[in-house]
Amino acid sequence: MTITTTSSRLEVIDALRGFAIVSIMLLHNIEHFDFYFSPAGLPAWLQAVDKVIWDGLFFLFGGKSYAIFALLFGVTFYIQYRNREVRGEDFRARFAWRLMLLLAFGVLNSMFYHGDILSIYAVLGFALIPVARLSNRWVGIIAVLLLLQPYAWWEVFQALPNPNEKLPDPASWAYFGRANGYFAHGSALDVWAGNLTNGKIGVIRWSWENGRLFQIPALFMLGLLAGRMGLFRQPLFWRRAVIVAALAFIPFYVLKTWPELMGVGEAVRRPLLVMMTSWSNLALMVVLVSVFVLLFYSRDWLGFFSPLGRMSLTSYVMQSIIGTSIYYGFGLGLYQYTGASFALAIGVALALAQRQFSVWWLARHPQGPLETVWHKLTWLGSHAKN
Repeated sequence: MTITTTSSRLEVIDALRGFAIVSIMLLHNIEHFDFYFSPAGLPAWLQAVDKVIWDGLFFLFGGKSYAIFALLFGVTFYIQYRNREVRGEDFRARFAWRLMLLLAFGVLNSMFYHGDILSIYAVLGFALIPVARLSNRWVGIIAVLLLLQPYAWWEVFQALPNPNEKLPDPASWAYFGRANGYFAHGSALDVWAGNLTNGKIGVIRWSWENGRLFQIPALFMLGLLAGRMGLFRQPLFWRRAVIVAALAFIPFYVLKTWPELMGVGEAVRRPLLVMMTSWSNLALMVVLVSVFVLLFYSRDWLGFFSPLGRMSLTSYVMQSIIGTSIYYGFGLGLYQYTGASFALAIGVALALAQRQFSVWWLARHPQGPLETVWHKLTWLGSHAKN
């Protein structure tokens, strides 16, 4: 079955996107929106609880939530592309314009949170345009090649003559170190300027160092294939996927967690660790998506996340503005007082508030506020309705 409907939404996609928004919210809160700081003077028991929460949330969602978003980005592209194709229209030029608009939203969001993913998706989203008319086979081949992390393999081959060479710290670390200064003591203007310059460069470097710039377009393409094949309407596929992904996750996670088991020098180990981390995150993401989809079709309550998913752009930008105002020095400065436990409680409260706002807004409007702007500008100059 292929997704071809133009008049109704695929609710499982909205719910899954909303779930990803909530998990991102929780992660961003415990890490103080990229301002890593552990309050002093916490009792030992609370430090232990904080560590369990930190490790647990990053195990479940670190590197997986953004991957779910990327997968669904590709599904959404397919739905929009197919809806125009059945009308005899080519969506690709309009999609390119849509990506430029998303980049503008991403730059705005980056002022508040330098880890913004919207701007990266906007740039890498152009990879969907040349593959939109390729066969499933070729799209799959390209996606697999990207998932194999070709640059990391190149680094492995380069390191083989001197596998024990001492490597310098990743270049992104210096940028993040400088960011801590204006996060703690800078004005709002200092933070906004720093995030758009120092912070954005650091995030792009980090994304390159960790293989994200290959994995993200690959996930876009896998989402495109999932849309073409109607996989989100096929529970049987996800029953099989969860088993395969869980089995694949185990060796990748073991090697990621204990890289010394690879028995190679540091110069070889670092790019191999990029691969193991990327592949273990991908496998666990598939497990999460599979379990969510299967539960969605058997349990009504997961529709709880749908309003957030329908307003994912608004929700994502709102959490950056509100979250940084809570934790950074120019706002409430709660980074000084909140470990993972208290930050998680704040994140849950904010997620529930966002969900209620989404319910309230969607009862009065067909789309979220930023979604409405994005939609109207996307179809600017067009007489056809989306």
